[in-house]
Amino acid sequence: MIYIALLLAIALIGGASAVGLKVAKTQQIRSAEAELLGIGMEFRNALQSYAEATPNGLPNTPADLSELLRDPRYPGVKRHLRRLYHDPMTGKAEWGLIRGPDRRIVGIHSLSESAALKSENFPTELASLSGSKRHVDWVFTLGLLAAEPNRHP
Repeated sequence: MIYIALLLAIALIGGASAVGLKVAKTQQIRSAEAELLGIGMEFRNALQSYAEATPNGLPNTPADLSELLRDPRYPGVKRHLRRLYHDPMTGKAEWGLIRGPDRRIVGIHSLSESAALKSENFPTELASLSGSKRHVDWVFTLGLLAAEPNRHP
């Protein structure tokens, strides 16, 4: 009898642990998604700042993400972004790049193919993310794009 009670207790503890781990994993994904949204907005704002600071006759989008750290169009130090962030979904510094027809960067996206938990109730400026099923579909772009941009890692 004690043996059966002990086995039952172990099974209950194991089941509770499994549920706890699943809840913790879900919370970890939600936290990473919130971080991705914040970082995406940082990149989006930096691209907007870069475009607004464009001197006449020069491209209004960067050729490389490093140009957001130190704008080469100015002799002094002009920053649009303080640092290049790691993708919280992959843990890597590599981002998918959205390039315009001139091959310059107009947006970024995560390279994670994992399923997104969040699919609605995005901030107004990110309403285009509604209905996205994967993190790779969360694209943070400079303004509205006239045509489908080219994706490049």
